[in-house]
Amino acid sequence: MRIFVAGHKGMVGGAILRRLKARDTDELITRNSAELDLTNQAAVRDFMQAEKPDAVILAAARVGGIVANNSYPAQFIYENLMIECNVIHQSHAAGVQTLLQLGSSCIYPKMAEQPMAEAALLTGTLEPTNEPYAIAKIAGIKLCESYNRQYGRDYRSVMPTNLYGPGDNFHPENSHVLPALIRRFHEATENGADEVVVWGSGKPMREFLHVDDMAEASIFVMDLPKETYDAETEPMLSHINVGSGVDVTIRELAETVAAVTGFKGQITFDATKPDGTPRKLMDVSRLKRLGWGARTGLRDGIESTYRWYLDQPQEAIRAK
Repeated sequence: MRIFVAGHKGMVGGAILRRLKARDTDELITRNSAELDLTNQAAVRDFMQAEKPDAVILAAARVGGIVANNSYPAQFIYENLMIECNVIHQSHAAGVQTLLQLGSSCIYPKMAEQPMAEAALLTGTLEPTNEPYAIAKIAGIKLCESYNRQYGRDYRSVMPTNLYGPGDNFHPENSHVLPALIRRFHEATENGADEVVVWGSGKPMREFLHVDDMAEASIFVMDLPKETYDAETEPMLSHINVGSGVDVTIRELAETVAAVTGFKGQITFDATKPDGTPRKLMDVSRLKRLGWGARTGLRDGIESTYRWYLDQPQEAIRAK
């Protein structure tokens, strides 16, 4: 198959590309953002008509943590909506039958019953700090489902939990919680600091999945026979959760990162900063029934991610 991987320079897209290259059975098509602006309708149309891939993996998105979502809500909803609309519609217009869209666990209501099953979608109010991003990701699911219903396409969506691993963004404020903690504790250890302050109360619970597991799960779902996928999903509830099925408190996460980075000082929690959703644990029973489960434990994943972080030129890391 000729597969276009949109967003191959990002953490998730890069992991998917590595796994596809390793199986060495497909012709892979990529474009970086300088070569193809996915928010530009005409550019995406021309690209799709010229390349006419057999399949598309939509891993491109504007992503970030609580601070970034709070600071740039307009960019988060606009850019993600435009990317999804352009890639999904122009894939259809070019005759692409197979597409996999990657979303986010933030699509679920703030107070959703835990663990969050796929059926929780659109049953309650979203977490305010990332509502614009969540609405864009919900729209992506509904775009896929609508093209399936009207045109008989096979467009699927996977909703990952919090991802981490090689290629992550380690900015101390604009990144997600785990890479931000890795950088903060690493720098505190390097500088001999006696305290690290972590945003929030430390009580919220979060689930984490290594990006290589996510890549494996994504390709697994894309490769499922249509009758198998359709038997486990519904036409307007067709997305599949991807996670580890295990969560930890932010306090436990911080303590694990401290141990991995060698930090010996005090960990303090700033409860004046936002916690976000109290708990976000994915119900992954649908994916398990289909035959896939996560492989990488959290401590092992953090250790391998930290080794990757240490191997990168620090000026490049700090520039993000």
